[in-house]
Amino acid sequence: MKKSVLFFSLISILCFSQQKNVLVSNLRPKSENFIFPLISLASKPNVEKKINTFLQVNELEFIPDSGKDPFYLASTATNTYRNFVYFYVWKKLETPKNILSLEMEGEASGAYSEHFVNYKNFDLRTGNLINLKDLFEPEAISEIQMLVNKQIAKEITDYTDDLKANGNSEEDKEDKEVIRMYQECLEYVKDGSLEYVEFFFGQDKITVVRGRCSNHAMRALDDLDDYFVELPFSRIEKYWSDYAKSLLSKNKKVTRQNTIENKLYKGTIDGKYPVTLFIKQLYDDGSFSAFYWYNKNKKLIEWSGNLKNNHISIIENDYHSEELKKWIPRAYIEADVNGRKISGTWQDYKTKKYLKLELEEL
Repeated sequence: MKKSVLFFSLISILCFSQQKNVLVSNLRPKSENFIFPLISLASKPNVEKKINTFLQVNELEFIPDSGKDPFYLASTATNTYRNFVYFYVWKKLETPKNILSLEMEGEASGAYSEHFVNYKNFDLRTGNLINLKDLFEPEAISEIQMLVNKQIAKEITDYTDDLKANGNSEEDKEDKEVIRMYQECLEYVKDGSLEYVEFFFGQDKITVVRGRCSNHAMRALDDLDDYFVELPFSRIEKYWSDYAKSLLSKNKKVTRQNTIENKLYKGTIDGKYPVTLFIKQLYDDGSFSAFYWYNKNKKLIEWSGNLKNNHISIIENDYHSEELKKWIPRAYIEADVNGRKISGTWQDYKTKKYLKLELEEL
């Protein structure tokens, strides 16, 4: 494993020449279990900082420059999801000039070990993560979902049809289990949302990646594994949003992403306490999770919230009461999203005092 990690890391480093201004090295301290990308973009230090902050907070729950070991929480399972997480290799992929696409491979261990491959795509003009839904007009999302789901469904159906046609008595019992697994999966695939897929850019296409059908126990029987659906630009360009057209064009005009999803914000509480907010994935039901931290002490604080009609309602929990068997809040947040700004109030749960909250997209 160690030799393959070193080999792929070398290949990744050699990819620097493809986008000369973007350098990717290894976050220190590098080890056999932690080979994690660190972005350098000397011409755009703010973009560099945003990308590195996103990667380290999202993947490691580590705020840059907040301690000596960025991998401590991941290596000790003291992160929010209580899993050991290791990163073995990263690759910088071939993309259009305004885009940085990274592939990160590793392993998460809780009740059992699970291999993973994550893909992250960044707008090199702004440093923002690119969400798949950002790329298409709202009314076209269902069309893209249909394209992706239809291709995956065909792959599953073709495979199960072959199993049924070529089955024999010795393998029949196992084949029936496999067919049942795929048929159950097919019901989810047909109406699958883009909410649960990953993707990465190529020079002239997007590849959408959907996770495998099998659970951990059935994985050995799942020959299809993850699904990779290629969408050539020429096939989907009629669905592009204004943001996607701007992203893939050669001019320097930047069109904003409209969503708050996977965004970083800076601002203050009570006008005197500088804070940074990281809003994570926004789900179809309007719920989302987030981290924020006071810039002075750099300690992650969790928020769980909902977004409806550009209004955010958030709960900040303080601690879990074993006696009451529930979380005790520290604060309630009510705020409105207006373009690049979020403004509202942070209310102390105990004192009921309201403090002004003002944030602006980084």
